[in-house]
Amino acid sequence: MSHLPPDHPPVKPRKIGVLIANLGTPDSPGYWDMRRYLNEFLSDKRVIDYPAWKWQPILQGIILTKRPFSSGKNYALIWDKAKDMSPLMVITMAQTEALRARLAQDYGEQVMVDFCMRYGNPSTESKVAEMVAAGCDRIVFFPLYPQYAGATTGTANDQFFRALMKEKWQPAVRTVPAYFDRPSYIEALAASVEEKMGDAELLVCSYHGMPKRYLMEGDPYHCQCQKTTRLLRERLGLPEEKIITTFQSQFGPEDWLRPYTVEEVAARAQAGVKRIAVVAPAFSADCIETLEEIEGEIRESFEHAGGESFTYIPCLNERPDHIEALADAVKENLAGWI
Repeated sequence: MSHLPPDHPPVKPRKIGVLIANLGTPDSPGYWDMRRYLNEFLSDKRVIDYPAWKWQPILQGIILTKRPFSSGKNYALIWDKAKDMSPLMVITMAQTEALRARLAQDYGEQVMVDFCMRYGNPSTESKVAEMVAAGCDRIVFFPLYPQYAGATTGTANDQFFRALMKEKWQPAVRTVPAYFDRPSYIEALAASVEEKMGDAELLVCSYHGMPKRYLMEGDPYHCQCQKTTRLLRERLGLPEEKIITTFQSQFGPEDWLRPYTVEEVAARAQAGVKRIAVVAPAFSADCIETLEEIEGEIRESFEHAGGESFTYIPCLNERPDHIEALADAVKENLAGWI
């Protein structure tokens, strides 16, 4: 920029940032890394909304003393030892690289693509700072949760906005909304089911749970999960009795969204269903809830109740049709910017 005076600070060429976000992961399955991660996660008021005076003594005095051991053992079962990363980190990195390559086909080097995690590393704040430093004066922020929930999309956006508060020159921003009913997402989800379902008698769509109270307070997550299942059923051409919606990962004493996956698969086995397939449409990448909970606890519940064939259908991860669906959503939100 030849028109700038000699003593002017350097100005980077303008770029647009695309920052995808996922939940996060501990740096290792070890006790202290697990404790730091769980403390950040379970201290989030979007996740646990009890008053701090009531919740923090329980969290700091009881939960964070014991749970890092049990959670660490579960993470150790699925940890990618060759890369020394959790599967969620490995997959998110692959998704980022694939999305970067896909968007480069249309926009060249005008768009900078990176990822962050809501909890743990790399932090949202660090990646926003990197994008601003690289010259991004506009950022599309994309939480990779197909269905909106305050405890997932909402808190990811919160953290993004908090990061923006620290920037002297704040970029213009757009946040990508939930994509649970995008035709390209449903098509990719259906294709993954068709490839793996085989002769299963029942398709179980297992979504991450949340307290029922959140639904009653206006969170749209439950309704968006139900619609995802309906759209998937219609695309697959399945009768209503061949596909069900369930919820997993309950925590604490409250009543959560029902039916609970771990109980429902056992009940179906006891009723004579021998072969089921389970898909997790709320997760964009395989993680502890799918690789350990579904493949472990939920599988065991079904088999111990008399079930004979349990098929887990992997998340969409870095499948080309999934990357294309994500790219479609990004390009829609880049409209007018590029």
